[in-house]
Parts: sequence; C-alpha cells; structure tokens
Amino acid sequence: MTDHFEVTAHDGAARLGELRLTDPVVTPALVDDVLVDAGSRWAAEPTPPAGAADRLTVLPHRGIPAGTDPAVEAAFGEAAAAVDFPAAAVGAPETAARVGAGGADAFLLSTAPGLVGHAAALVEAVVTTREALPPDVALGLSGVATPRNVATLVYAGVDLLDAERAVVAGTRGRYLTREDDRALAHLDELTCPCPACDRPLADVDNEACADHNARALAAELATVRERIRQGRLRDYVEAQARHAPWLTGVLRRLDDRPGYLEPRTPVRRRATIAATTDDALRRVEIRRFAERVTGRYVDRFDGPLVLVPCSARKPYGESRSHARFHRAIDYRGHKVSMTSPIGVVPQELELTYPAQHYDATVTGRWSESELAFVTDVLGAYLDRTDPGRVVAHVPGEGYRAVVERATADRDLDVTYTVADHPTDDDSLAALDAALADEPRYSRRERELNTVRAVADYQFGEGAGDVLFDEVTVRAPWPKHRVHDASGEQLAALVPEYGLLALTLAGARRWVDADLPVRRVTIDGFVPQGSVLAPGVVDATADVRVGDEVVVEGPRAFAVGRAAMSGPEMAASTRGVAVDVRHVEER
Repeated sequence: MTDHFEVTAHDGAARLGELRLTDPVVTPALVDDVLVDAGSRWAAEPTPPAGAADRLTVLPHRGIPAGTDPAVEAAFGEAAAAVDFPAAAVGAPETAARVGAGGADAFLLSTAPGLVGHAAALVEAVVTTREALPPDVALGLSGVATPRNVATLVYAGVDLLDAERAVVAGTRGRYLTREDDRALAHLDELTCPCPACDRPLADVDNEACADHNARALAAELATVRERIRQGRLRDYVEAQARHAPWLTGVLRRLDDRPGYLEPRTPVRRRATIAATTDDALRRVEIRRFAERVTGRYVDRFDGPLVLVPCSARKPYGESRSHARFHRAIDYRGHKVSMTSPIGVVPQELELTYPAQHYDATVTGRWSESELAFVTDVLGAYLDRTDPGRVVAHVPGEGYRAVVERATADRDLDVTYTVADHPTDDDSLAALDAALADEPRYSRRERELNTVRAVADYQFGEGAGDVLFDEVTVRAPWPKHRVHDASGEQLAALVPEYGLLALTLAGARRWVDADLPVRRVTIDGFVPQGSVLAPGVVDATADVRVGDEVVVEGPRAFAVGRAAMSGPEMAASTRGVAVDVRHVEER
C-alpha cells in the first residue's frame, strides 16, 4: 500500500495526482530531489538524509523497495535490511512488476535518458512500465523533459519529471521554448517575459538561459495540468507534437496501442474535441463511437435511410439546416448524419458523446484520410442495417464521394436529392418528393427508439430491447425519462452526454437481464456518496471512467458512475472508485 501518492483525475493515460508531502504537490510535476541522479544518490546515501520525508524518500517499511534495479540493490549490501529506504524504486521496464509487493510510491525509469528522440523505444518503455505498475504508483522519468516534449510525455503516462535536461541545455547556451530549441547566440530577440529574460539580450548569459529553461518547463507543465483538468490534453498534444517529428511519432505509436489508451479513456466528457488534424481520426473517443455504432446499433425504423450532412451547431437537431431537413423528411425516413471525424451519427445518438462534443475544421475539402475513414464507417453501417433504399441528401465533393464509394459494391437503391446546396428550395423539394410514398412513424416510436438505441450503445448489443421492454417515455427530447408499466422510473437520458442514468429499479433490471453487467463488488459497508478504492473487492474489467455501474456488497445495492476503470479500482489503494447516485441497504 502506497502512502504518499494518490491519483485524483484521469485524461486518458495522463492523470492528475497528489504527492502528499509536508507541502502537497499536484502531479504531473517537477520533483527534482527525487529524480535527479536517483540511483547514484541511493548508493552514496544508504541512510536517508535529514528532511527526506518532505521529499518523498522514505517508505513506511524497512528494506529495499521492490522494483529496484539489481545493480542499485546490490550497492546497499547487507546493511539494507536495517534501514529505511526511499519510496521511489529505480529500474528498467522489466523490473516494474516487482513494485507491487514493495509499497513504493514512485517508480523511476532508469533507461529514460536514452529514450529521447526515439518514438518507438519511448512508447514501448512507458507502456510496458505503466501496465506493470500498480495504478497508484507514480511513473518518473529523469533527464528527459523539455518545454517542447513535456506535454507528450505526460500524455503517454508520465507523472514525475525533473528539469535536469532543460537546465543542462541552458548551461550549454541552448534557449528552449515550447516550440523550439535554439542557440542563445543566434537569437535576435527573447520571446519570453520571465524574470530570467527581463533584461537586454546581450546580458543573458548561459546561467540566465538555464534559469529561463527551467521556468519555461515549469510553465508548460502548469499548462498541461490545466489541460488535464479540462479533459483537453489530447487537443493540445496534437498541436504540440508537431514541433518535433519524433513527438508526432510518439503520438501515433500510442494511437496504435488501443489496448493501452482505450481502458484509460473516459466514455464521456464535458470538453469539446478539436478535430483539426487527421490524427483526430485516431482518437479513442472517435473510434469507440464508430465501433459501437457499427457493432451495436439497430435500425428500428421502417423506411429508407436518409443521409444528410452534419452541421456546425451541436446537437445537429438544434441547427437551422437540420430543422429544414426535418421538415422535408417529416418522419418518413431515418435520418443519419455524415461527418468527419465521427463517421455516421444516427438521429437517436445525436446527443451521445462525442457526437455533440466536437468541432471540426470546415473548408469544403476532405483529406483522403477523412474520405477513407468515413467511407469505411458508412460501409460498415450499411452492412449492419441493410436499409435497402438510401436517399442521399448530401452536397458534392466529400460527402457525395463517400456515399458513392460506400455504395459502389453494395446492392442498394440510391437516390441523390441535392441540386446545388442541401438547404436550397429545389433540393428540399427533391428530398420531400423522394419520400412522398413513405409512411410516417409516430412520436412514441421515435422516443422509444431513441432510448433503446442509447441503451444498445451504452450497455451492449440488444440491451435496448431487453432493458426497455414494455416501457413508456415521458418528458420531451432531450430529457427523456423511461418508466415501466407500473409507472416506476427506470432511467433518464442525460442531455449533456446523451447517455442513460439508471435508477435502482433500472439497475435491478440490468442485473436480472441476460446481459453483461458492469459490476463493482464492495466490502460490507453502505456507501455514502462515493465508494473509495480500498472498499472495492472486485470490478468488471470493461468498466471505463464515466460508465454506469452496479455496486453490490453484503450490505448494499447501489448504482452510480465509475470514477476509475475496472482494473484500476480493483488494484488501487486510494481514491474515489465510484460516484454513487442511488443506494439501498440490504
């Protein structure tokens, strides 16, 4: 059990935490006393120096921390068993798994300096180490951080860093910024207002340059922490990684490790995704949405599929263009929006994260990556739903190219209805005419289909029909409430995220149904407001941050929202595991 480090928030593999020292430190942080030359300091100081506890250097037990590199471990000799040692174990990735038994608060990667500039090696080392470490052990890298790379390092999963590399660069006359690394002698102007730079350029020597570099690194790390709080670190990293090709390589290699990023990525956020690069197509949230739509969604409407373009305003249904589409369609077809980077968005899922939580660059030109991605998603959607007839109310260039590619090898009747622009009178008249012989579906059908589609997306294929059999939907969109035949409420649609929040009655239906249940098993207590990780006995492996979960224990039955992934809450010794919404004592 760790004593000094607790994770408090997640943003993918990046996380906020707290080092509980005399003066608590919010991570990711610069912690030079712990990281700089850690291995040699341990060998030179087998007895902890005075004040070491304030620098996170003393374990609450005696002996060498598990995970310590064998060479460092040997340096302590036989006297090791008689003294207390630092809480930060040092070692290579393959030794990280040993930390769990030793109770270390941090693991310092001994191979870190050699990883700079090598995307594949860095990703392999960080991923291997983080997956081997207990979730509430901080990962530290010494001698690697600069203002330009620190955002990407934290995004990869690093918690603790030092300023050694930045300071040494300054003593050698290298002036570092978040975008650049230049020789001080070649600068014509200083671009930073920090105290080290608040002087004529001619007066800035290498010592001042080192001071500036350390300040620039600390400022950049503060920006990174704030981005994590906002749930927007990925947006920042997509821009920041462009300043060095190897950092772009790190980002893309991380995206090639979905088994690492996906379990650590929340299923919902308040933040808007800035979809401004092709790398946005590779984000976990984007791919998760596409996979669930093409793997779980059921088209419960009779009638043709009507494809329309997305809108700048979210949710689409509140935009002027989609209001016109709705009037022309008049519930005689099933509206599905096409968009990059999301793919396709059935009308029932227009609120569901991230369908109303992204902002894309609108130029009228689609990159080949966008065309390929949306074509693949639309093709998979057509295969799953088999609509028979498609009315494509889409403009030329990108949208029409996607439809043509996706339908080329599929036996579908496709009608195009846009002459010039999707919202001009002639195009809307053509859309109305294409649906003239189709029957309308009722408001009750629309409401039931919406909550069932969200349940399929959220809880798994077939969940909508099982959980919401013989129910009624009350309250107009987007605040649907689901009630059973007796009038008891089972769930409510949360407009901010487009996901369902269950009541206890809804949770009991979930548990009793023939469906996989995201379950958190707790010890013999009744939770009040939240379940802390030490009280968790076990948790379903597929629980993600933000998921709806059932909490069960000898004395309680509850439902709430996961604050950790399932594997993390089962292995953690600190932190909130579940925010409980409803609970009953057994």
